[in-house]
Amino acid sequence: MLEGLNALRLGIRLVLSAGLRRYVIVPVLINLVLYAITITLLVRGFSSWMDQWMALVPSWLGWLDWLIVPLLAIALLIPAFFTFTLMVNLIASPFYGFLAEAVERRLGGGSEDSRSLGRQAIDSFKRELHKLAYILPRMALLFAAGFVPGLNLFTPFLWMLFSAWCMAIQYLDYAMDNHGVSFPRMRGLLAAGWWRTLGFGAAVSLTVWIPLLNLVVMPGAVAAGAVMWQRRYAALNAEGRSLQVKD
Repeated sequence: MLEGLNALRLGIRLVLSAGLRRYVIVPVLINLVLYAITITLLVRGFSSWMDQWMALVPSWLGWLDWLIVPLLAIALLIPAFFTFTLMVNLIASPFYGFLAEAVERRLGGGSEDSRSLGRQAIDSFKRELHKLAYILPRMALLFAAGFVPGLNLFTPFLWMLFSAWCMAIQYLDYAMDNHGVSFPRMRGLLAAGWWRTLGFGAAVSLTVWIPLLNLVVMPGAVAAGAVMWQRRYAALNAEGRSLQVKD
């Protein structure tokens, strides 16, 4: 996780530097609008949602209210902010693709992407839909598990692992997409270095909860993903291992 935090810190510093700030203006504005909507919905519905979930807890576990209530609150907040993150990334995906490419150039590398800007933007949006097709069914299963008495006590921990994995997929993918790495192969690369992948995803998942800082964490995570690609995953990809996995 320490490597992921260091990469994220460098990524945030990069996106705030001259020459790269223009790539984050629109994503930050999108972040602000959706963040305000998410907070409003949570404030209005949190109490009633908690009451519904508590009604599913067996009565014989009532003496564990001190533990159950925080766990259920976490199980509610994580998917809410996870959904918020997915929506921001879907809308901002074309800008993030350009940002990842600009960060690589700043670091002295870069992709050999011959696509036009318009084609890149369209492909980035399609790639984001591909991610959603992978994430949403698994997210739905995990959300449904939260309504199963007994099992719902473990869903906060499952959400944490799932969030770390998906944040890694989300932000490590932009640089890989720029280098023509297919979505299945990208998942194979991340699985091959799963400890590093989960560490990076956990670093993003934790910092995205910090108010105000989270406005720059998302573009910073895109930049950090480009850093991680150059430092780790590009070499792994070049090894030519059989890392293809089924969709």
